[in-house]
Amino acid sequence: MQLIDSHGRIHDYLRLSLTSHCDLRCLYCIPEDGEHPFLDNRWMTAEEIYGIAGIFKQAGINKIRLTGGEPLVRKDIQKIMDYLARLRVPLSMTTNGVRLAEIIDLVEAGFLESINISLDTLRRDRFFAITKRDKFDTVFGNISSLIGMKVKLKLNVVVMRDINDDEVNDFVELTRFWPIEVRFIEFMPFSGNGWGQKKIVGAGELMRLIGQKYSCHKVPDHKHDTARKYQVEGHRGKIAVISTITQPFCSGCNRIRLTADGKMKNCLFSQTEEDLLMPYRAGRDILPLIRRSLRAKAAQTGGQLPFGSEEWEAESLINRSMITIGG
Repeated sequence: MQLIDSHGRIHDYLRLSLTSHCDLRCLYCIPEDGEHPFLDNRWMTAEEIYGIAGIFKQAGINKIRLTGGEPLVRKDIQKIMDYLARLRVPLSMTTNGVRLAEIIDLVEAGFLESINISLDTLRRDRFFAITKRDKFDTVFGNISSLIGMKVKLKLNVVVMRDINDDEVNDFVELTRFWPIEVRFIEFMPFSGNGWGQKKIVGAGELMRLIGQKYSCHKVPDHKHDTARKYQVEGHRGKIAVISTITQPFCSGCNRIRLTADGKMKNCLFSQTEEDLLMPYRAGRDILPLIRRSLRAKAAQTGGQLPFGSEEWEAESLINRSMITIGG
């Protein structure tokens, strides 16, 4: 059984948001007027997460990534991970790294295949300016403790002009001795995050900046990769660029997103959502709803982002804030 959209793309990767809460306040994720959290009874319970994820697995999903908000603020995170381990599909997580020490035993036990940690600066004062929290030492210490463990470790760096673009090569330098992948992500527009085209540092500009100091070569891509990977000469780790805005990669998309309140988004930028949680609670078969949502998937970026238009404004985007979608 496969989940195929109207453009022939097979979807086998579920990005599963556990909560819209976070213990950081990153400026590109949370709306300028503050977080818009859900009431707890609107979130999926651990049992509902397991049940709905099981239906996705039966329909062809073979990889699950846990996201948030911040997934580790869920008090029942270990219960959720125990449940999902029963599905026997590779499990990954995207986290801000603040609470990683709380699940270090699960990491050591091999529960997670990979961990993506969001870190946009290597400077303590700038970390506070971006996140509104003084947690840099905690996050960097947790990252350091994972080095050498049997888990793929990636750092997600959202690059924003005149905010942290002067640190790009500082992040590249981390890969000299650490076997990690540093992923530079173009600043993307979401409700209330202050996005503007002039704030984007595009993939081409990023690679020119890196090329001024480092020699690197392209690593072959896989069909569904969102990141274009490069090996820096003499470095243990790799770098990558996620070019959602300037060089979209929608033709190979295999991702489905499920928000913490049980809404399926067939694209990060989709205007519409399919409610799966309420029908699931009512005992209905949600597989037809999943297939209906996929059939409506646009060919590129939710049908919303008119690339190449200098007149386009982020306010015209019909979407949630990033924190309520899931990373």
